[in-house]
Amino acid sequence: MTSNPSAPESTRQRAKILGLHFDSFDVERLVTFARDRPSDQPFAYITTPNVDHVVRLWTENYPDEIRTAYREADVTVCDSKVLALLARWRGVHLTMASGSDVIARLLEAEQGSTDPMVLIGGDESAVAVLKARFGLSDLIQHIPPMGLLHNDAALSEAARFIRDHPARYVFIAVGSPQQEIIALRAKQFGSITGIGLCIGASIDYLTGKAHRAPRLLRMLALEWLYRLIREPRRLWRRYLVRSPKIFLLIGRDRGNDR
Repeated sequence: MTSNPSAPESTRQRAKILGLHFDSFDVERLVTFARDRPSDQPFAYITTPNVDHVVRLWTENYPDEIRTAYREADVTVCDSKVLALLARWRGVHLTMASGSDVIARLLEAEQGSTDPMVLIGGDESAVAVLKARFGLSDLIQHIPPMGLLHNDAALSEAARFIRDHPARYVFIAVGSPQQEIIALRAKQFGSITGIGLCIGASIDYLTGKAHRAPRLLRMLALEWLYRLIREPRRLWRRYLVRSPKIFLLIGRDRGNDR
């Protein structure tokens, strides 16, 4: 199965499951797409849904804008080994491309870059760490307030920051679905260029604020367990109450056209 982000929607070949269309991009292909995309093209953005994103899309009383934000993404890739395995059970093949791996590989490929870049989110030390690690000379940051999802003015402010600071890459690291809303609103300006990557907590891994699971656990689809053990108070509800709903949703899903 192939996918061409520049092709008309009617001709794009994508895998569909649980209402989302996934492109068959692995990490290297996604990085190549981002780097090869002409810098003068209109703003586009990439989303990387995982199990939690999908469950909340189906079970939360989200406004239409959030569903539109996922639907309007220029590229969507699977960021969950568990979701990929469950999709295969339904006869749907999803290519894995972890957002954390994508951003790390992209910045490694852009080592020493002088291209302008924007970071939405992260803490106050993130820019200095990323500049030092990857030799970036033009990275600026906007840190939205807490409770961003329920702060419409702050969401719009973040989108305007993207508009007012033209950049080749925009890393939106404020969690889902607020990061997708920001990307959509930036795209809707229609007057900006560059490419946005909705990357969640990936910046925390790059800066050393958080640690990823060992590679073996990631291969065994147990990264969730590693994170739960490290942060039980924050993540127990996500992994033990909310995420298991994916089994019911995947069993009921009938939107698995290829």
